[in-house]
Amino acid sequence: MENQEKDNKLKDWIQREELAETMLHLVGKLYRDKGVIIMIYGRPVINCSPIDLIKAHRYVRLIEKDEIWVRESLPLLKVVAEQPLPSVRIDIGIMTTAYRAVKDQQTPVTFVKEQLKDVIGKKDVKPNGPQDVVLYGFGRIGRLMARLLIENTGGGSKLRLRAIVVRKKENDNIERRASLLRLDSVHGQFNGSITVDEESQSMLVNGNYINLIYADSPHSIDYEQYGIKNAIIIDNTGVWRDEEGLGRHLESKGVGKVLLTAPGKGNIKNIVHGINSGEILPEDRILSAASCTTNAIVPVLKAVNDKFGIENGHLETIHAYTNDQNLLDNFHKGDRRGRSGPLNMVLTNTGAAKAVVKAIPELKGKLTAHAIRVPTPNVSMAILSLNFKTATTKDELNEYLRQKALHSEMQEQIDYTSSLEIVSTDVVGSRFACVVDSQVTIVEEKRCVLYVWYDNEFGYSCQVLRVVEQMAGIKIDTYPKLSVLSTP
Repeated sequence: MENQEKDNKLKDWIQREELAETMLHLVGKLYRDKGVIIMIYGRPVINCSPIDLIKAHRYVRLIEKDEIWVRESLPLLKVVAEQPLPSVRIDIGIMTTAYRAVKDQQTPVTFVKEQLKDVIGKKDVKPNGPQDVVLYGFGRIGRLMARLLIENTGGGSKLRLRAIVVRKKENDNIERRASLLRLDSVHGQFNGSITVDEESQSMLVNGNYINLIYADSPHSIDYEQYGIKNAIIIDNTGVWRDEEGLGRHLESKGVGKVLLTAPGKGNIKNIVHGINSGEILPEDRILSAASCTTNAIVPVLKAVNDKFGIENGHLETIHAYTNDQNLLDNFHKGDRRGRSGPLNMVLTNTGAAKAVVKAIPELKGKLTAHAIRVPTPNVSMAILSLNFKTATTKDELNEYLRQKALHSEMQEQIDYTSSLEIVSTDVVGSRFACVVDSQVTIVEEKRCVLYVWYDNEFGYSCQVLRVVEQMAGIKIDTYPKLSVLSTP
């Protein structure tokens, strides 16, 4: 490569960074002023760096045939920024790809206005003020939920994290709790500022005033004395999983509803957002967001069952170890779980097969499941070995799932990759319920094996957040409108 060509490559990169900086200014202004969330193929680009934005554009090549460029998406985003819009999600990545096909016939202005014609000029339909949210428990899921709730505060008109409830431990103090929020060995440092006020037992986090409340039981707290009303309690302790136990939250003043971040027992609705979230009713006061594994496998099972029909199958989850396991060999009430989590692969049971039926009743009695805990701290994989009613091919099955990931009602749940190099750490921070690894799909007429990655912490927390939004009556539409694939 000649020196002149090398210099041109550098100049091109510098120009891309400059365009990305301009784009990020518009992304931030749209979010702060209008509550508009800009995405690139389902990935929000709020609070990211210019390099991250360029990488998000390049990532599209793993889904579509080509990557998209900032110089292509920026003109469309400028038009979006000029429109009177309510709080919506706009996928500028999908819009840019679609515009390529018509750019000789339409200007950016006419194209954007056509894509957003149903929403331009509409007013926000919002609940009466911010919805108060309380985190009951502050473990792995609790701290990630705190990050997500704070990130999504925006102009303060939707969800507002008001308090965190924990059980008092020896030498417990708010600074240590704040430090666990600030630093995370898996997910990295918190993106923002955290100030601790020990006297008032509170934290100021990116402008959000959050009380730390010590309590030993759900029904012993008067939330109203903290100014909290009609709150949604996100119980991420897993201690109570039936209506009787979770119903104790409702005895406290200031509580409106409860969401469990674990499989619920009895008649509690187990919700996998995007699949059976239509079952959520305004009068429901106790719900479950099911498990991370259930959220990962149900969207793919739903998709393939709708098109090919599932006769039967087996689900094997290769799951990262969790706090329920021991660091070193020690007594544990569960079989094999007493053995060191970081040192062993540990065979264990999973309720995934039964949990699937709560979201997809027609699969009752058709699936078995098992799990293997492995020595990684986060990101798991589900191996779905299925027998279909209809024969297919690897290419047909992969293309169907790719389209489901891009252009269906399950866009937030299913991600898709054709990377030959993807490994588990590449999935850390994924906001999707699952990622289909298309390169290792196996198909033999009516039999198939699908490999599905999932961030069992962050991806699951994003699903929980979507359920909370629906419980609060918050509906944020995505544009351009996705065409729901029909089953031939």
